[in-house]
Amino acid sequence: MTESLAEGGVTLTRTGRRAAIVLRNPGKLNAMRLAMWEALGDLCLRLAGDDTLGLVTLEGGGERAFVAGADISEFGETRADATSSRRYNDAVKRAEDALESLPIPTVALVRGWCVGGGLALALRCDLRLAREDARFAITPAKLGLGYGYDGVAALRRRLSHAVTADLLFSGRKLDAAEALAKGLCDRVWPAETFEEEARAYVDTLDANAPLTQRAAKAALVELDRPAPDRARVDALVAACFDSADYREGQRAFAEKRKPRFEGR
Repeated sequence: MTESLAEGGVTLTRTGRRAAIVLRNPGKLNAMRLAMWEALGDLCLRLAGDDTLGLVTLEGGGERAFVAGADISEFGETRADATSSRRYNDAVKRAEDALESLPIPTVALVRGWCVGGGLALALRCDLRLAREDARFAITPAKLGLGYGYDGVAALRRRLSHAVTADLLFSGRKLDAAEALAKGLCDRVWPAETFEEEARAYVDTLDANAPLTQRAAKAALVELDRPAPDRARVDALVAACFDSADYREGQRAFAEKRKPRFEGR
């Protein structure tokens, strides 16, 4: 079964246990508008409560960009003063936190430009698969903007001190090969094979045991918290051993076939 919805420049397509989120701002390299941040936050919060979901992919519409930062053309309205700026910043934080907190694997599919808020979104995903034309940068130092504490903290959770400092101090562009070496992305494939390779990788994740993945994701989330809730993780791990999927995995191994997991 496939279902689709579109709101505020954010499109969701649900197929089986997989949800594909696409960010669209045609003509502006998918630069994020306030409505897109708000719609993405709403969507991720809704998906977080869906126990039938096993995987989320995030990508930009078209071939030229994942997300090329924020849509600065609307700042005269959406960030005109302190009050409107707070609303904007709250919407960004809400969307980024909701994406990072999803209880299932999240994969960013990066083509072309991945800049500023786009890179922040990609780094909130568990994994980043990049096409060889992907370009990564964070550019406030070239614009005179302040990059907030939460944004720096999110970068530092994923990257080393030196890589974070390089991105923020220089504002320079990293190609996919350097981004791979520095940990900004996890796989890079040529343009001619990217769609096939990325799909095959995502299919591999989708075929594995959802309850196992949820337990692993919970551990990863808790490890980033000042006071990890180990009991929550232990409960999810215990549930795996009581699941029909665990029994199916054993049968499939004994019968030398691929398991058919159902997330229960």
